[in-house]
Amino acid sequence: MATGQAAKSARTVVIAGVPDGLLHDDVMTDILMIHFQMSKNNGGDVEEVMYPTMTKGVAYVTFEDQEVVESVLRKDEHRLEDRRLSRYYPLKVTRYCENVFSSVTSVLNMSVFKDQFVLEDLIEEFKKKSTALSFGPLQSNGHISVQGSFPAIKSLRDFLLLKAKSLSEKDEREESKSHKRPWRRLQKHRLPTETNNSVRNADGDKQMVVLDTDIYHYLKHFFPKTFLVNDGVVISDITDGDVTTVCIENAGSRSDAGQVLRVKQKIENWSVELHNTLRKERIYFQEHIRDEKRRYKRACESLNPRYPYVLIIPYDTHIDVVGNSAEIFEFTKELSNKIQSLFQTR
Repeated sequence: MATGQAAKSARTVVIAGVPDGLLHDDVMTDILMIHFQMSKNNGGDVEEVMYPTMTKGVAYVTFEDQEVVESVLRKDEHRLEDRRLSRYYPLKVTRYCENVFSSVTSVLNMSVFKDQFVLEDLIEEFKKKSTALSFGPLQSNGHISVQGSFPAIKSLRDFLLLKAKSLSEKDEREESKSHKRPWRRLQKHRLPTETNNSVRNADGDKQMVVLDTDIYHYLKHFFPKTFLVNDGVVISDITDGDVTTVCIENAGSRSDAGQVLRVKQKIENWSVELHNTLRKERIYFQEHIRDEKRRYKRACESLNPRYPYVLIIPYDTHIDVVGNSAEIFEFTKELSNKIQSLFQTR
């Protein structure tokens, strides 16, 4: 990728909260440009404003100088005000080249703890411990939805795994003293699959890696050799929304436990590197009809040769595109132009 493109993404900020449908697009673009050129908004010379974009209410503003990005981000609050608007609109401004995996959702199964703790009190403890996370309501089956950054969710899940493992080990000690079979009590404290597997990690025959699902897809697509191992190791995965748990285990008694650890380390190293460099854009279909989806597919396929390291993941309601910041910036810009051109020729 050319240096100029990389520099452009580094000079770009993402603007969320742009009032949609109130004014003509050209007028809103002009208002945004004026706002980010004003010194009271810590602004500076604007090279380009991209609006509208593939995401409703979102604009991209590219400055001529990267230092202006830092200045704009330092401002505590951005209010979009103009005589052509009936009121002010608060804007959320973020760095474009920030990795996009800042908001993922995971469903945690808390039912394993119901015999040991009051779940509501335990969740309140988690809320105080993980202030960066947003917790949904506790369901009757013990499930709770958690949203936030992937590292924060992973940290919470790791904490739960350790807590569940300590419960299981406590049960084993108690059962050993009473000469009862341990597995009967372990049945009571069964966590989701990934938690149950973690209890066996001490034997060295099974290891797990918790990944962002998009990073997992990117890793499998562009670095498939990471998951190619010999007959002695088996790799499986469980996807739970935005989080995928990869399980690496020995296939037989002759397998090398050290190889399981080496494969785990290799996946973890790639995950960390990709997490720091990748960005995702979600492009929603407007009409949800087959003809529209075909146009998006055709447009993406036409761009793919120019952006070979952009991963395109199609869904029923949208398309996710994952790649480094510079390529995603240019890819979504070209895709938007192509889609507009295709719909104008209908």
